[in-house]
Amino acid sequence: MKKVCGFAMFWTAIGMFIMMLLPNLVWGVILTIVLLVVGYKLFCC
Repeated sequence: MKKVCGFAMFWTAIGMFIMMLLPNLVWGVILTIVLLVVGYKLFCC
């Protein structure tokens, strides 16, 4: 379980870093929605 939490925290940090690099909030929201859908599909299938 520690490895799963560490993995999730690592990728959350990567996502926050990418959000700081994006100049527009709209692109960040679109990217977040797409990644949530893809993550959900990969987790459930």
